[in-house]
This record gives sequence, C-alpha cells and structure tokens, in this order.
Amino acid sequence: MAHHDTGYKELFSHPEFVQQLIEGFAPAEIARLMDFTTLKNHSGNYITPLFEEKLEDLVWSVETHWQGVTRRVFLYILLEFQSSVDQRMPIRLLHYVACFYDHLLKTRQTTPAKGLPPVLPIVLYNGARRWTARQDVYQLVQPEPPEFLRVYQPHLRYYLIDEARYTDEELAERHTPLSGVFGIENATGDRQALQRAVDRIVAIIQADPNKQRIDEIVTRWLKRHLQRLGDEINLERLNSVVEDKEMLAENLENWAKKEQAIGQRQVLTRQLGLKFGELPEWAQQLLDEATPEQLEEWSAAILTASTLDDVFKQ
Repeated sequence: MAHHDTGYKELFSHPEFVQQLIEGFAPAEIARLMDFTTLKNHSGNYITPLFEEKLEDLVWSVETHWQGVTRRVFLYILLEFQSSVDQRMPIRLLHYVACFYDHLLKTRQTTPAKGLPPVLPIVLYNGARRWTARQDVYQLVQPEPPEFLRVYQPHLRYYLIDEARYTDEELAERHTPLSGVFGIENATGDRQALQRAVDRIVAIIQADPNKQRIDEIVTRWLKRHLQRLGDEINLERLNSVVEDKEMLAENLENWAKKEQAIGQRQVLTRQLGLKFGELPEWAQQLLDEATPEQLEEWSAAILTASTLDDVFKQ
C-alpha cells in the first residue's frame, strides 16, 4: 500500500490540532470528558503490523473525568490516505491495538493486574471515494454466528472521520485551523475553491491568539500539500500563509489559467484529430506553444474551417 507524505503526521504532532480533531469531529460526549491540557504524545515505532505498509499513525493520551474518576485514555489515530478503501481496516485496527497493549505490558507501563487503559481508535480518511469498510471487526464475522457463540467473537470498533464528507458549510461551523486544512484538501480539484479555502484559513489564523505558531505549522503543511499536487508555485518564497497571501493568490491564479489552457489544448487537439485526422508536427507545435487567447480563436475557427490551414491561418 503506497502512502504519500500528506504532512498530517507532522500536523498532528502538535497538541492543538489533536484537540481540534477531537472537539470538532469526534462525538461531543467524548470530547466533553477530556482535559486537553493533559495531552501527551506517545507516538513511536513500537507497533509492528502484520500488513506490509508504511504506517502513518499517532498515539496520544489524555486525562478524562467521568463520574468523579480521572483516567487516562489513549487516542490511536490512523491516517488512511489511500486511493481505495481498505476493507480489512477492522482487522488492521484490532492488530494495531493489540500490538499497542503488548507494548505497554512489555515496557511495564501497566500490568495485567493493574489492567489495560481504554483506547479510542480513530481512522482519519481523506479519499474521494465514500468509506465503505465495516467499522467493527465483529461485522466481518459472516454469517452472524448463533447467539451462544456471539460472546466469543472479537469486538473492536473504530471511529471514522471521513474528511471529504464534510460540506463547506459544516466546516465553516468549526472555526479552527484544522477545519481550514480540511477545506483546502476538499477544494484541491477546483482552483477557485482552493483560493477561497486559503482565504478562509488565513482569516482563521489571523484571529487565533497563537497566530505566529499556527501560521508556521499551517504554512509547512500547505507547502507540502502544494508540492504533492505538482503545482508550479514558487514554494521557496512561501514563508507565511498570512504574510505571503497575496503572492500565493497570484500564483494560484496563474496556476488556474495554466490548467485551463491545458484543458482547452486537449479538447482542441481531440476536435482537430476527429475532423482532420492525425495532426502533423507543425500543428501540434503550434498547439503546444499557444496562448489561451489563440486557443479560443482556433476553437471558434474549427467550426467553419475546411482544412488545418484554415484553422491556423489567423
């Protein structure tokens, strides 16, 4: 399974983004129990999964207060950024949590007598396809066993955060840098929407009491995100999404124009090929070097042209 570097692992190495994830996207009744000032990072390479993959996961713990009892809960966050939905996810999570518990016992952070701490497994998914995998390993036991066997079957449920399922309106209700990050991810296919998403996260950062710190974190993530998109923005000059917002806007606009020209060129090439057959080298060179205005003119000319020369004579 090939993972690309999303920058999310670095993003969620900061406690404020873990807090925003839980408060903004996990069940409210869970978030209300947590004291986020006690967040502690436990991420490491102690998990040895059975599955051959580069694992993007993080482990945090946080104190919860419930019925007068304070207890530390571990947050196991798996970043699932593949192009397809992995139907084995319940089995993977069962294995990862078991490995994590084994690590706690081996390192004597707890003992069987003291008991194991509760774990909240979270899968953060940003694929375009709707998530269809089962969310409890018990649901994979098919057909469902008779009642006398059910108690002996494994149970482990994870909480799914399917990033692409949130609308712009729903993200706007969560006025946090993380919701802004999700908005940028969701707007990637539309350059105008991407610019609006960038404008929104700039406004969120400017209103944040820790503006400089959040700006630095988001800027590092955004540069990584734009690099993955294969854009032509001069990322060396992007030092602050807030301070350099005008430069970033100009680059995004130029990028949008270039992509629009690429689309025009592809459509016109297909139309010319259908009408006049395989294009000679000179015609293809003209198309490759054409400005958006020239492409517009040729797209209109093809409607009445009888030959390739008629199209390009302008």
